[in-house]
Amino acid sequence: MTTLQPVRGTHDLLPLEHEKHASIIEGAKKLAALYGFVEIATPIMEFKEVFKRTLGDVSDIVTKEMYEIADRGGEAIVLRPEGTAGVARAVISNGLTQSMPLKYFYAGPMFRYERPQKGRLRQLHQVGIELFGVPDSVGDVEVISLAFDVLQTLKLSHRTTLEINTLGDEESRKNYREHLVAYLRDHHANLSPDSQLRLDRNPLRILDTKDEGDKKVLKGAPLLQDSLNAFSQEMFHKIQEGLKTLNIPFTINPHLVRGLDYYSHIAFEVTTTELGSQATVLAGGRYDGLMNLMGGPSIPGVGWAAGIDRLAMMLAEDTLPPSKRPLAIIPMNESFDMNGLKLAQHLRKQGFVVEMTYGGGLGKRLKKANKVNASYALIMGETEIASHTVILKDLDSGEQLEINQDQIESVLSERGVR
Repeated sequence: MTTLQPVRGTHDLLPLEHEKHASIIEGAKKLAALYGFVEIATPIMEFKEVFKRTLGDVSDIVTKEMYEIADRGGEAIVLRPEGTAGVARAVISNGLTQSMPLKYFYAGPMFRYERPQKGRLRQLHQVGIELFGVPDSVGDVEVISLAFDVLQTLKLSHRTTLEINTLGDEESRKNYREHLVAYLRDHHANLSPDSQLRLDRNPLRILDTKDEGDKKVLKGAPLLQDSLNAFSQEMFHKIQEGLKTLNIPFTINPHLVRGLDYYSHIAFEVTTTELGSQATVLAGGRYDGLMNLMGGPSIPGVGWAAGIDRLAMMLAEDTLPPSKRPLAIIPMNESFDMNGLKLAQHLRKQGFVVEMTYGGGLGKRLKKANKVNASYALIMGETEIASHTVILKDLDSGEQLEINQDQIESVLSERGVR
């Protein structure tokens, strides 16, 4: 019989890895709360139109990477490939567009049909934030500051680099588009078929290409920074000054771009050299045109998403919060298991972590207690049950003493166990 395996591009989160994921999510969530962000959860499934509008008909995500489901009602449903569009849709469909500013935190799985490799999965996990209703550079600086705080808390800020660039406003991008198209037409024959198609429909999307031939062509392309108007230059200058004020180190990467029309001004990524080709662990930017594109009012927005899977690969075990060592309840044989279970339940209600040992005699159960790294064993036999006592054994030193069950909490507290 063939051994059952997970679907290609997915994997099981076993306890240690799950602990890393949970630590990243909880740490980011607590920091986001300090900035005034509240948690939101949107469905894993959305109508295809949500992403078709935002990512476009010819983007790789829509044409090649989305998991699409035709439900029994004939609706085109997709598994979400990213989080921002779903959160924006939630703001519109729940009538929240008059309640600005809005600050949301989210975490959960995303789905993309990509070629699996280290750091790139078909079911990936992200944590992210979205800030709606703040058009000023202070909003950009604040969301980047939160990202930097998350990395510092994970002890990863010194192993990553914050790269920033500006996409300018609509006028700047229109000016840049003319220069870019003129350059690319001269190299039309060297572009991939997809990029040749995009050259007429939306040339800026060529900047997001994954084709190696396209990337070679783009190395000589004009830079967006040379097409910026005065307003866009000033906006970018304010963001840089804000980051310097908060002592957040950054580098300017003039090749960092976004190929979608609704992005504007700041774009940023956090990269590392430790994960090979999957170097980006966090990415974000300003998307002032997104809400309007989705059928809502014109509301500015800025946010970021971080790859939990990639961050977990970088996370050292010693950065995880220490787990409490449990107490082990050891009935001397199975006839006393219910007595042990009753004591375990009482101690759990007092806040102790308690492991029941199952099956076998005293020696076998003590081995099980050591296997779960218990600090103390509470041993119960016929004599102890009759006298309402336990034998308390220190599993590190081997010291043991008999105490009344009513003294367990006070004796353990004196020994620093809680």
